Amino acid sequence: MLKVLSATRHCGGPGSFSSRIPSNLRNGNDVRAATPLLRVLGALWGSNGGGSVFERRAFFCSDSGNGSDKDGVAAEAAAAENSSGSESSDGEVEGVESNSSSSAIVSTNPRPEDHRTVIALPLTHRPLFPGFYMPIHVKDRKLLVALEENFKRSVAYAGAFLVKEDPATDLSIAPGSETVKSVYDLKGEELYKRLHEVGTLAQISSIQGEHVVLIGHRRLRITEMVDEDPLTVKVDHLKDQPYDKDDDIIKATSFEVISTLRDVLKTSSLWRDHVQTYTKHIGDFNYPRLADFGAAISGANKSLCQQVLEELDVYKRLKLTLELVKKEMEISKIQESIAKAIEEKMSGEQRRYLLNEQLKAIKKELGIETDDKTALSAKFRERLETKRERCPPQILQVIEEELTKLQLLEASSSEFNVTRNYLDWLTALPWGNYSDENFDVNHAQRILDEDHYGLSDVKERILEFIAVGKLRGISQGKIICLSGPPGVGKTSIGRSIARALNRKFYRFSVGGLADVAEIKGHRRTYIGAMPGKMVQCLKNVGTANPLVLIDEIDKLGRGHAGDPASALLELLDPEQNANFLDHYLDVPIDLSKVLFVCTANVVEMIPNPLLDRMEIIALAGYITDEKMHIGRDYLEKTIREACGIKPEQVELTDAAILSLIENYCREAGVRNLQKHIEKIYRKIALKLVREGVSNEPSAEVTIQDDSSNEHEETSLEEKSETDDKEQADGKPGVKSLQEAVEVSNEAEVIKETNDASVTETNKAFEKVIIDVSNLSDFVGKPVFQADRIYDQPPVGVVMGLAWTAMGGSTLYVETTLIEQGEGKGALQPTGQLGDVMKESAEIAHTVSRAILLEKEPDNLFFAKSKLHLHVPAGATPKDGPSAGCTMITSMLSLAMKRPVKKDLAMTGEVTLTGRILPIGGF
Repeated sequence: MLKVLSATRHCGGPGSFSSRIPSNLRNGNDVRAATPLLRVLGALWGSNGGGSVFERRAFFCSDSGNGSDKDGVAAEAAAAENSSGSESSDGEVEGVESNSSSSAIVSTNPRPEDHRTVIALPLTHRPLFPGFYMPIHVKDRKLLVALEENFKRSVAYAGAFLVKEDPATDLSIAPGSETVKSVYDLKGEELYKRLHEVGTLAQISSIQGEHVVLIGHRRLRITEMVDEDPLTVKVDHLKDQPYDKDDDIIKATSFEVISTLRDVLKTSSLWRDHVQTYTKHIGDFNYPRLADFGAAISGANKSLCQQVLEELDVYKRLKLTLELVKKEMEISKIQESIAKAIEEKMSGEQRRYLLNEQLKAIKKELGIETDDKTALSAKFRERLETKRERCPPQILQVIEEELTKLQLLEASSSEFNVTRNYLDWLTALPWGNYSDENFDVNHAQRILDEDHYGLSDVKERILEFIAVGKLRGISQGKIICLSGPPGVGKTSIGRSIARALNRKFYRFSVGGLADVAEIKGHRRTYIGAMPGKMVQCLKNVGTANPLVLIDEIDKLGRGHAGDPASALLELLDPEQNANFLDHYLDVPIDLSKVLFVCTANVVEMIPNPLLDRMEIIALAGYITDEKMHIGRDYLEKTIREACGIKPEQVELTDAAILSLIENYCREAGVRNLQKHIEKIYRKIALKLVREGVSNEPSAEVTIQDDSSNEHEETSLEEKSETDDKEQADGKPGVKSLQEAVEVSNEAEVIKETNDASVTETNKAFEKVIIDVSNLSDFVGKPVFQADRIYDQPPVGVVMGLAWTAMGGSTLYVETTLIEQGEGKGALQPTGQLGDVMKESAEIAHTVSRAILLEKEPDNLFFAKSKLHLHVPAGATPKDGPSAGCTMITSMLSLAMKRPVKKDLAMTGEVTLTGRILPIGGF
């Protein structure tokens, strides 16, 4: 059929086709020499041929009932043809008739039309058309036994009927799933109601286990049910309605069907196989068979195929078939276009791949593979692979998009470098990588005690924080702010907390920071753009839950580049930093697991919105006893080891440390004390080196000597090997070997001499003892003198307490009489006092007069006396309201001529009515 349909590829219609058929076939001289399909198609198109194909019908699986009222005649004609022994050129029909196992022409005894009662076989997928094979799977054991009995008794016929769709079944369920299973379970009356009335009389060709092969013969209509198990029904044999085979409309429709089939055959090899099988087993085409053939091999759904099967009007059946094959043609065109597009894409990608591989090989040979985009992408993907499971999906999506963009950019473009740097940061961050925290309170207590002396209240607050974290499972909450003077250990406490919690530690200072981009990052479009400090921190520490120490938060600047204090709000606030957005990365980062510790010298300098989010832990400073312990147990030991001095070479007495604290280092912290102890040990180190002492371990000297000797020995060995070769060649080499032995002996003598000189120098050196007597030789004259100027303060002199940047100090307030007389009552303050302190002096003068008037009404000292009030250390600016009670006591001491106790010091602000206010922050 393929040859025939291909031969009809023309634009001139049926006339052209007939002109292309060989003359002997057009004239009907040797029709049997052509294939059956060629004969039928030639007869359909040829108008002046010798004979119509419909007058010479071969049996098609016995008789399919085409409605021409010549069934018996056709059978006799077919039998006559077979018995006459007329030879056919292709031998298809005769070959089929002679094959008993697969022959489409079967014995007419009994004839198919004699079967009025048949077993009903349900078909689930498609109806069986006359002339077609169909294998089915029979699960019902009883039905299978009945079919096998019929097959053995040569009553090998059954009725094949399509099963109707169940209205309750979801049409979206794929065929062959639950719907098919339910059909196999149907029995008797229920199955009978689900069958279409029109089906096909099917000959049982073979039975292999549960698989039965059917061959369709003619159309049937169910009239009534005979038996339920297996389902047996009475049927009427249907014949096609009479039609005029010379009708132009029917001819035109059949020509269009054939033309469409021809076009489909060009694209589908499967259809070609159908045609070959059909023409081999059926023989000639006629209009009804052409309609059945087109519908049977089309990919239409079963309901449309059932309509074709039920249609007995040949013209209408041809029209239905034409619709189906036209639709099949459209599907074939779409399939061809899809296949072509995919093939073009695949070939293009394959070509690109081959070219890229060749390019890689060329670059590898030339050694210029460093800037390869593929290598970059592979590096980023490899770096991401370990974090892929923990990385948020939106981050993965951004990374994939950027990797795709990287492949499309040219390596020389500026955008390429921006994308590469961006991917470098994105893939380097520790997405979801958390370090295991240690909430052991005893462990934290031990670490805090190892690193810090005193500060019991601060340690207690930190342990409370860790205990809450243990109960909650996470150490989150308020931001800790350690406030206090410089040198009291705020930064080192933050480091100790990180060590106690087993967290990574990162510190950055925001003192003087005036650019918001340092915290929030730059935009990627800027030249030299960088992410903010927090992103840099996460990359450096490698975990997503470090302890971040933000130093000097009270010294934040504010410039033209924004307000960093406001930018810190999003960073520090636990309610916001779960989705912290850096301008450079532009993807949300979870900082809720990060523990922030801030440090500040003065809490009042921190902006209020920022201060509101913090929990203040104050470190007031150290008293003398605490400084003694810190200096002895922490500072002195650490500094001595750092300077390389052994304990038996130096002794720093407790009296010397105490003198350092009182006369040199009065600040609240211990940083200045550390500097003075370092100064002492540096001078001792210089003295030791000048006297020839060396504290280098002997092992190191030996290693250095050995290394030099090894170098010499190596060269000597090489030389000796050369000499050996020379000796083997008959040349002298003994002299070089003797020189090598002499050099080695000299090196050993030098080494022994050096060891002996070091030992003698260490033995001759005496231990250095630093005491109060020689302390000034190392650190100079005392900076501070004793605050106690008087053993017994005179009248009008009182010791006061003052707050300073170094923690605090004592100072004297002195009042003396200038002159007396009527109307001379006045006060003259001096000592570089601030405005507030001058007001305090005036208030003290007024309150003193009121107290004296109450206690001694006859004493008119203040009314007649001009007083001079002075606060010593005139070069030091002094201000504040808390000197009020000290000034009042000094004035009353002068007025009443009574000295104050020598061990008394005081401070406090006085109101005009004589009330003393509490001291702020005490």
